[in-house]
Amino acid sequence: MSAPISLSSLDVTEGELRSGPEGHLTVDGPRMRAVLKGATPSSAELRFTVLGPTVRQVALASGEQRQQVGLKLRALDGCNLVYVMWRITPKPGVVVNYKRNPGQHSSRECGNGGYTTVRPARRASVDAPAPGTPHTLRALLEGSTLRVWADGQLAWEGVLPEEALASDGPVGLRSDNVRVALQLFSPVP
Repeated sequence: MSAPISLSSLDVTEGELRSGPEGHLTVDGPRMRAVLKGATPSSAELRFTVLGPTVRQVALASGEQRQQVGLKLRALDGCNLVYVMWRITPKPGVVVNYKRNPGQHSSRECGNGGYTTVRPARRASVDAPAPGTPHTLRALLEGSTLRVWADGQLAWEGVLPEEALASDGPVGLRSDNVRVALQLFSPVP
């Protein structure tokens, strides 16, 4: 059984996450990163509504300009984790990648190094989440098999390589260049 995660249960590691109406959390800045304190579940669900792009747009460390919102899995730290992202621009869709940098633990150490995109066994075409409309992104990791649903549709299914599973940590969330109201759900220990 999953329960909504409160702001006090999250460690915001970059940007700002605020309490909003009706139990939602809000993001207004160009970058936000957060993880669940102390628990390491293997599934998470993000219910969110895109409110529009942020006033200030910040390129990723790679130089790419992207708007996206998504989940973190097995987030040992900012250098070793799995991302499940629902991209809005420039190319909409669900993407899974992992970041692996053994011996490095802060973004200052690893920067944008160590990213690998995982090719799915099955993928469905997914449009950008429409602004002003509620959406759901759910990820379930069973062993090495990851399944991702976007608005109830199986959008991505595949096997994560051993390297992606080498670190273990909590679930979390991430946003880039998008204002969003959201709730993170995770299994109750």
